[in-house]
Amino acid sequence: MHLKSMVLVATLTFNGGVLPLPTAQADRAGGDRALDLRGVLSAARGVAMPMCMLASDGASNGGWGWDAPSTSMQSDMRESFRALRSTDIDDEQGRALLDALASDDPCVRHMAGTLIGRSGDKSFLPPLITRLDAQAGAERTGAARVLGLLGDRRAVDPLVAHLDDAEPGVRANVVWALGRIGDRDVTPRIAAKLRDRDATVRAASATALGQLPTTDNVDALLKVLHDDESAEVRRTAAWALGQIGARGAGDGLAKALRSDKAAEVREMSAWALAEVHARDFVDALAEAVKSDEAESVREMSAWALGELDVKKAAEALSDVLARDKSDRVRATAAWAIGELNPGRAPKSLVAALRDKNDDIRLKAAWALSEIGDTESIADISAALKIEQRDRVRQALVRALIESGERSTDALKDLLESKDRATRELAVKALAGRRGPWAWPWPQPRPRPFP
Repeated sequence: MHLKSMVLVATLTFNGGVLPLPTAQADRAGGDRALDLRGVLSAARGVAMPMCMLASDGASNGGWGWDAPSTSMQSDMRESFRALRSTDIDDEQGRALLDALASDDPCVRHMAGTLIGRSGDKSFLPPLITRLDAQAGAERTGAARVLGLLGDRRAVDPLVAHLDDAEPGVRANVVWALGRIGDRDVTPRIAAKLRDRDATVRAASATALGQLPTTDNVDALLKVLHDDESAEVRRTAAWALGQIGARGAGDGLAKALRSDKAAEVREMSAWALAEVHARDFVDALAEAVKSDEAESVREMSAWALGELDVKKAAEALSDVLARDKSDRVRATAAWAIGELNPGRAPKSLVAALRDKNDDIRLKAAWALSEIGDTESIADISAALKIEQRDRVRQALVRALIESGERSTDALKDLLESKDRATRELAVKALAGRRGPWAWPWPQPRPRPFP
């Protein structure tokens, strides 16, 4: 790893150690360690962009999934980034951040924009708007990005004025920023960029339309989904259709699921079919879950079938659970069967209690608890006697209870379990009480987003 990359990652991510964190001695609010923004920018110079992006995500809190309660970032530094506000930035630091937007170093520009956006400081608006007219395309691109991060409607008209900028990066960031700000009045101008000559701009336009609360552009997005030469643009169009809940898009999404050459487009189309509640297209999803060559598409189709709650899909899912070669697909198929609750537990679901894969057994046990089939009690009890994983044992206990088994013989051994949650479940069962259950219900992994 490049030395500068190590410095920036250590600066923004890792616990104290050998490398000093860039903090002032104390902030003006009462003695807590404050960010030394100049130190952050200095550390960013020369860092390769992949490492810069990782560090930037840490600095910006990155959104859902990046803000876990316990990370390797030093706690006071993490809180300093989270708490970064306009009151923390004095005039000198503000000038340093704005100057950094014109830096010849891409990581410095990116980090400066991230910190300005994170601060929420609206006083940056006028100089950022001015920078939309800068001679350097990189500076205009950065300014558009930061205006989107700040999300202030006063930036709408200046951004619209640069929708036809000569630089594709500027156009893409302008469109993205307008979508993030969310002004419906400019929706037609955003939609027009679906026809831009640059694929990045077209994808940004689809992303922006997905963020706006209107279904006015469903036909345009469907045309992109079917005709655009870029798989990434088609994928983003499918996401936008699902995001806005375009109920009339089911036929077009099903067509893409069946025939698009790119797996990522088919995967997103399956996701979108569930999001638009396209129950009339269960057959397309059932076909995909059984026969698509891509694991990601089969798994997403299984998830979508569970979400749509059409019980006739249980047969296809049961077949997939018995035959698919992918553990991921089979685990999600088991979960989806539980979501559908067909009334009787399929044989493949009961058999999955003996699977080698922990996640499959967990989801199968959860599904059986949702179904509550009394004919499965013997198989669940047998699985419980040999199961070693605590979470799966907890799921099996719940499955026993929900299937009607509360006898002392079936549950008494669980009272001596080493796992506290299992003991608590057994006590509740013997007392004739139902949940809440002391284990996290399994869910598929997060859905794909642009």
